[in-house]
Amino acid sequence: MPITHSAEKALRVSKRKRAVNLRRAKPMKEVLKEMKKLIGEKKGPEALKILPKAYQMIDKAAKGGVIKKNNADRKKSRLARLLKK
Repeated sequence: MPITHSAEKALRVSKRKRAVNLRRAKPMKEVLKEMKKLIGEKKGPEALKILPKAYQMIDKAAKGGVIKKNNADRKKSRLARLLKK
């Protein structure tokens, strides 16, 4: 339990930020899992249809500060490379 008033406020703020970050990160992770599953099952056309949505989710997470820009670029690059195989 926080002892000082500022520590209590910091706890409230961090809980709020965590909720926002999870709201942005979860859809991204779900789309990435779905893409990898489809690629693993050799369903390229279906995975190709989901690719723009995956890019969108990754970009939103990067814009919101959940992941860094280079991390987002790396994820998109690796997805495209997997799909190309």
